[in-house]
Amino acid sequence: MTQDQEELLEKAKESLEAARLLLAGGFPGFATSRAYYSMFYVAQAFLEGEGLAFSKHSAVIAAFGKHLVKSGKVPAEFHRYLLDALEARHEGDYAPISSITEEVAGEQVERAEKFLELAEALIGQKILPS
Repeated sequence: MTQDQEELLEKAKESLEAARLLLAGGFPGFATSRAYYSMFYVAQAFLEGEGLAFSKHSAVIAAFGKHLVKSGKVPAEFHRYLLDALEARHEGDYAPISSITEEVAGEQVERAEKFLELAEALIGQKILPS
């Protein structure tokens, strides 16, 4: 694991922890945003392992699908999770009145947990507590 991957995974873990706190505090829109960023950082860490780096969110998501999902390195549902999370994040962050419910936010937090579990399994560092 590279230093960049390690740092990205630490940011992913912190974002997930923040998402949990925000959800518990009654802020589902903001929790959804932090869950998205957790997934985004994991996607960046996977791409870093392929020698790839992108600054735009759309480029990271497209490259994740192209280089990791289409190659069979990562199950396809993780690309869908990332796409759905981006859409939910936009609604949570930019809609005048967010319609992000606690249920939707909870699902995004669970998906972010799965992203970190996948990184732990495939990149090989213990990230989440046992």
